Amino acid sequence: MKLNPKLRGPGWFLALALMGVAAGASVEAQTTPKAQEQSESIDGFRDTPMLPGKPWHLHDPDRPQPRVVTPPTTFSQGAPAPSDAEVLFDGRDLSKWQNGRGEAPHWKVQDGYLETGRGGGIRTRGAWADFQLHVEWAAPLPAQGSGQGRGNSGILINGMYEVQVLDSFRAKTYPDGQAGAIYGQVPPLVNASKPPGEWQTYDILFESPRWNEAGELIKKACVTVIHNGVVIHHRYEFAGGTDGISREVPWKTLAKYTPHPPEVFIGLQDHNNPVRYRNVWIRPLGEYDKP
Repeated sequence: MKLNPKLRGPGWFLALALMGVAAGASVEAQTTPKAQEQSESIDGFRDTPMLPGKPWHLHDPDRPQPRVVTPPTTFSQGAPAPSDAEVLFDGRDLSKWQNGRGEAPHWKVQDGYLETGRGGGIRTRGAWADFQLHVEWAAPLPAQGSGQGRGNSGILINGMYEVQVLDSFRAKTYPDGQAGAIYGQVPPLVNASKPPGEWQTYDILFESPRWNEAGELIKKACVTVIHNGVVIHHRYEFAGGTDGISREVPWKTLAKYTPHPPEVFIGLQDHNNPVRYRNVWIRPLGEYDKP
């Protein structure tokens, strides 16, 4: 399925993605023999806390692997930003970004893309509340490593909520850590990954959590994610902050909320893998009946 270059907002993205699932995407059969599948080594942990209301541990390798879906050949690759969007990376410079110390980042920019570099992730200088985010990324080619060591990065929202970036094409890891997972909480509905080296797209609709004046959580963070034209999360409510990306929620501990303003920044994670990004833009969702 090809994308009309004149984008029409987040609802149009969702409708096209659902059409892609119905008409353009096919489910790949699992061809691995059962005996081989049972003996396959998948990284993960069985000594972590149990997920509330679930029969699995946090980062459990025994959690069911999402079924594999072949995504449309193209969806929103190269999609131009709408008129009310802010372009965060246009392939030329990182002026809209900073490192964790508020300094100019030193990640490599060439040939219209940026490549993750060591020394920590980068984050936007701006912040937004409820938004539509478009990101294109590519895992390293040739593929190297396995599990969490294979093309690992992440889209970090406010340094608290993560949509995982990983090379999950014909590769397995603990399901709540694969490509498109809400890391440490829920796997994607399906695995819509493309091969390493190919440009993939995330179209993310995020709604910030809200607290009242008494500090009580009155609205959880909510996200819809479209991966390569396939809906992999539909209004998923975060259980809290992602483990391992903030001091408040250490790695391999259960998610929890920490109060913060609704305006949040966007981060790209450094995980010592040379993942590439291009064509990053963001636009506010706005409110009904407000011009």
